Amino acid sequence: MKELIAQYCKELRLGKSIVENYQKIQTETNEEFLVKLLKLEIENRRVSRKNRYLKQANFEVMKTFEDYSFENVQIPKSITLEELQEGRFLGKKENLILYGPVGTGKTHMATAIGIAACNREKKVRFYRTATLVNELVEAKSNGTLKRFLKTLRKTDLLICDEWGYIPLDREGAQLLFQVIAERYERNSVIITTNLEFSKWNGIFYDEKLTSAIIDRLIHHCHLLVFTGKSYRLEHSSIKA
Repeated sequence: MKELIAQYCKELRLGKSIVENYQKIQTETNEEFLVKLLKLEIENRRVSRKNRYLKQANFEVMKTFEDYSFENVQIPKSITLEELQEGRFLGKKENLILYGPVGTGKTHMATAIGIAACNREKKVRFYRTATLVNELVEAKSNGTLKRFLKTLRKTDLLICDEWGYIPLDREGAQLLFQVIAERYERNSVIITTNLEFSKWNGIFYDEKLTSAIIDRLIHHCHLLVFTGKSYRLEHSSIKA
């Protein structure tokens, strides 16, 4: 009988959770049994979906808000800490710019927000900005740019880490602008950077393009300023 149930579940694409757990369900009526069985499958699919979103996000390191210190983070009045942690800005198609020196927790926060979003069944993509640009250029050269851009458009949150660490050539800058422009008022972006806006022209080498990117990013945006010393330097094993 169990083999037959497994076969039917496979044909109906119900997965293995029903086969593995149906015998554990204790109920007094058929209706109650069916309700619990269907609930089990729904919960299993939800967990599978979250795990898939976490894998697709491509986080370099898994970081959460557990034990995260906000002591040296200036959060604007336009957003509360709770709204930030719960990612409510995603529903409003708003952006975050996390600005401050290297090692002050920007990437950690961006990742934690992204993981929380995945757990709420949002589609997230995490990129170092230079890697994203390289993939855009490569996609354009091999004829898959349209498909790549479509994939990015479907994400609820795009995280561009280390924005401005490496200057871009004209083609890379234009492709990055295209990504940002297509997300304007449609989906959210998080940027981590150690460069103030006045120095962004040093990334793109085009004042008009720089102004256009800044304009689209900051229109619906919250700027978080990170201060303090580098966490990595403070906790380095190399001592003077």
